[in-house]
Formats: sequence, C-alpha cells, structure tokens
Amino acid sequence: MMNLTIDSDIAVLQMDRPPVNAMNSEFLLGLETAWQQACDAGARGVVISGREGLFSAGLDVPALLELSAEGVFGFWQVFFRVVGRLGGSPVPVVAAITGHAPAGGAVLALHCDYRVATRGEYRIGLNEVQVGLPVPAGILQVLQSVVGERQAARLAMTGALVTPEEALCLGLVDELTDEGGAVQAAQTWLSTLLELPPVAMNTTRLAAKATLTAQAQFADQCAREATDYWLSEETQRTMQALAASLGK
Repeated sequence: MMNLTIDSDIAVLQMDRPPVNAMNSEFLLGLETAWQQACDAGARGVVISGREGLFSAGLDVPALLELSAEGVFGFWQVFFRVVGRLGGSPVPVVAAITGHAPAGGAVLALHCDYRVATRGEYRIGLNEVQVGLPVPAGILQVLQSVVGERQAARLAMTGALVTPEEALCLGLVDELTDEGGAVQAAQTWLSTLLELPPVAMNTTRLAAKATLTAQAQFADQCAREATDYWLSEETQRTMQALAASLGK
C-alpha cells in the first residue's frame, strides 16, 4: 500500500491503496513504517503523495463500521499516533496533494510542514460534520494552527470542502501546481529548505509546530473522544447511509 523511493536526501512515499487510499489500521501502520524506513535510511526530507487525481479520501468507513467498540478505539489510537509522529517528524515532511483530500486526507496533510496542491476540480477540507462526525478537539487545534481560529471554526463547523485555489487563499495549502507537478514541486521546496543548516532549521521548525506536536501527548484521549463520537447514534446513522451510498 506504500511505494517508497529515496533520491539523494529526499524520500518520496506514495500512498497506493486502490481505489481511494482509504485509511484503515493496516494502511496507517504501513504509512508509519515507510516513513520510519525513510528516516532510518538517512533521508533528510520526506514527500507524501497519492496518485494523480487523489491524495486520500480519508477513513475506510465500511471497514470501520464493522469493528467492535474496542476495535474502533484501537483504530483511532493508531490514527492519532501516526499523524502525531508525522507532525513531530525529525525531518521535514511535505504533502504533495495530488487530487482530492477530504477528511482524513486533509488531516494527514495538515500535519505536514508544507502542502503543495494540484490545480483542478479537486476538493480539500474537513467535511466530517457533513457525514455526521464531530471534529475532535485535537484535530480542530491543528487546523487552527494552520489557518487561524476564525477560518478553522468556519471550515470545521460547516464541513466545507474547498477548491485548491480557495485552499491557497485560506492558507490551507502553501503552493499550487499543474497536473502531474505536485511531487516535483514538493521536492523542489524541500531541496531549498535542506540547504539550510540542519540543526538550526529543524529545531526552529519543530518549535514552530509546538501546538501541533503537543497533541501527540494526548493521543489516547483524542482516540477516546473520537470513539465516543463515532459510536453515537447520529454518527452511526449517517455513516451507515454513507456506506450504503458508497456500495452503490
């Protein structure tokens, strides 16, 4: 489910779970393992991408609906641990958003240090509310750290999915590129960053993400909150309807 290549100092980690890079525990653990392999191999920066037209559609809703309450909690523990580790990565991580990135896909990108999005008829955002899932406080704080409190509140409470151009204006992404160019643009940005003295750059980079990385200390608390939300009557009803529509 992960294709890892390392070119010089930069690793490119392509998520590859057809058809939509839906996230289950196995997928997330594969992402964590590939990222760790890149760091262990000496990569000084990592690019995370999808395939053209899609970054990640977020959670594997049908699979998650089949889990017990304990299984759901276990999934959320993995989810928050993995995105937390990426957020606190010892080397910079760039999201090459190669297409659609709703919900969990957007959360993954928000934990990266820089986001390059492909122009086109794509959407990115936290649309959890639209499918009956409250946005956990930890994720909301990460969104606030990127776009500011007012815009984070507006985006999260409406579940808005925005175009790449709108995302750039909001600060949700940092750069736009043409179709097929996101990975190269991400590598170019990383190459420039890696010309800087590494200790000074990485120390400052992580200090600037202190609000985000602090969330990693509360991974189990966030997982419990997300589990309670997921098991609520409203969320289950809405997610069952969503799963049925996906089946069609």
